[in-house]
Amino acid sequence: MPNVTPTIPTSITVHLGAPNQPAENVTVPFLDYVKNVASSEIYPTWPENAIRANMYAQISFALNRIFTEYYRSRGYDFDITNSTAYDQYFVRGRTIFDNISRIADDIFDSYVVKGEGIEPYFTQYCNGTTVTCDGLSQWGTVPLAEDGFLPYQILQYYYGDDVSIRQNVPIDDLPASYPGVPLRLGSVSNAVKNIQLRLNRISRNYPAIPKIYPTDGVFAVETEDAVKEFQRIFNLTPDGIVGRSTWYAVNRIFNAVKRLNELNSEGLRYSDISTAFPQTLREGDRSLAVQTLQYLLAYIAVFDNSVPPIPVTGFFGPQTRDAVLAFQSSRGLTPDGIVGAFTWDAIYDAYRGIILSQPSQSFANTPSPFPGTFLVRGSSGDDVRILQENLVTAATVWSEISPPSVTGYFGSATQNAVTAFQELEGIEPNGIVGPITWTALSLAAADIADGNLRVRSQFSPNT
Repeated sequence: MPNVTPTIPTSITVHLGAPNQPAENVTVPFLDYVKNVASSEIYPTWPENAIRANMYAQISFALNRIFTEYYRSRGYDFDITNSTAYDQYFVRGRTIFDNISRIADDIFDSYVVKGEGIEPYFTQYCNGTTVTCDGLSQWGTVPLAEDGFLPYQILQYYYGDDVSIRQNVPIDDLPASYPGVPLRLGSVSNAVKNIQLRLNRISRNYPAIPKIYPTDGVFAVETEDAVKEFQRIFNLTPDGIVGRSTWYAVNRIFNAVKRLNELNSEGLRYSDISTAFPQTLREGDRSLAVQTLQYLLAYIAVFDNSVPPIPVTGFFGPQTRDAVLAFQSSRGLTPDGIVGAFTWDAIYDAYRGIILSQPSQSFANTPSPFPGTFLVRGSSGDDVRILQENLVTAATVWSEISPPSVTGYFGSATQNAVTAFQELEGIEPNGIVGPITWTALSLAAADIADGNLRVRSQFSPNT
């Protein structure tokens, strides 16, 4: 699926031939690519406004291919071809015209948008002489510029009055959109929310795919059911797991139903890429996400002396920043004290590695640590069984909790019991068992089993 926020890539990989033709791939700086394509397709003697209009279209076309992962979602290892039957003309090693180089330096961090869309618009174009199309005519831009049309007016002439130019776009390396690990029951992330949003849009064209509600970034049974139906429709293994193949299949179909690679694009709105969780955590933040971060770091600190122990308070203060810095330094990450996607994944993976490497007897007579996978409706296994046993124990103290049956399956009864416990303990009552809920419940059950009966609100998730 499209990368979350449009940016200008530092480089682009070009296939020197048609998509299915065996040919070499070359990776070049995006700015150099823009200069090459413009020097290969248009004349430096044209009026500057015509040159600029053409270059805006060329830039936006290339960025649309990259942003929607048009070729990579089809299994190719490149971003664009140099075949004019499909894309733009790129000639490796060609001479670059001075005025085109100067203009490219000025505008390569800009692209065309249409209406309320945020993605680089698919600015289809043709030369206008030997080949005509519904988009921009390259030769046709010349008389318009000679008549005094400005670049954006030329673009509006061909693409409609609602197109505009987004300028000063950030430049950054663009990782592949696939999160790197399969998404499955219990996964909790912005990648899950992106899948949920896209499946809901796809279901308008393929009604057999059940709607997912809420689209909250939590991979529960509703999301699993929608993924399975999508996989059945598009001849993928219907296992309900979003691996690389399913991820990019969702990408392709979403792009198709939204027409993101066509002139009549439905457009991508911010609501299509909204996130369920903070993209970054930094000093000064206060949230449940910070609590979760602190829990993971505090546990890692028990096994890694390079990471200082920290309290779980929900506030990202100097102690948390220092722990993040220490973790980043020990793992070869940029030590900035900010938890972005890479740092979060590394922390989570480190915690999971510790849990999975510990023999079960090492947790004897102590509350079990959070298993490393969020438990949601539809989850099953020994971790769910432990959860249910703890809920049954907690229900002996609190009448508000209806004890679920200990089956090892997380159904609606377990979800209701979890929500009731969360409400009693001042935890967000979402029915999802992450590290904070797991720890609070484990401590409560252990104290009750030891005969230390307590009353409501005495089990703090911060202890």
